[in-house]
Amino acid sequence: MMSWEESTRQKMLHLKLPTDPRWASIAEMQLGDVLTDHAYCEQKAASSCISIIVRFNDKEEVVNTLTPIVAEEWGHFERVLEQMRKRGLKLGFVRRDEYALQLKNFSKKGGSRIQQLTEQLLMNALIEARSCERFKLLSTQLEDPELQKFYYELMVSEAGHFVTFIELAKKYEDPQVVNERWQEWLDFEAEVMRNLEVRGDRIH
Repeated sequence: MMSWEESTRQKMLHLKLPTDPRWASIAEMQLGDVLTDHAYCEQKAASSCISIIVRFNDKEEVVNTLTPIVAEEWGHFERVLEQMRKRGLKLGFVRRDEYALQLKNFSKKGGSRIQQLTEQLLMNALIEARSCERFKLLSTQLEDPELQKFYYELMVSEAGHFVTFIELAKKYEDPQVVNERWQEWLDFEAEVMRNLEVRGDRIH
């Protein structure tokens, strides 16, 4: 069976702007805040998949593919809470996610239901790709061995979700159309990352 490294290398995240190298060090100094934000990111990921399932319930492959991801993302939420409890940290309040809001505003409105589905899947794929990249940084730069292992495992999972969203979009939309739109998403996301403040209390 192909390893996640081989799969990711073949599919390629293709993020056009790497995370600022200062981010992981800043995040480690604000561990409670970044874990809180991470927990809510996992909750939002599960909610987003549920929303897609409800909206496109007539697409059997969408329902069958995303249902396990809902369970997995909620499991991640629970695992983040467990890591917080171990360290005597409490879940704080949800914060405004400027990164996700800008991506949502970039998503094309209107069009056919297939076009709308494609937009939602590509936005989710991009968020998973960036999460994968950031989890890799945490897995190699945090000093806590348990958190290193934790973020390595989640990095693998996010890479798989990224690939799943892209492949699912291509099952309903012309792959050429998906590829072209994906490049537009990547270009836009790079600009978002370039202009966002480097904050250690956020996953994105």
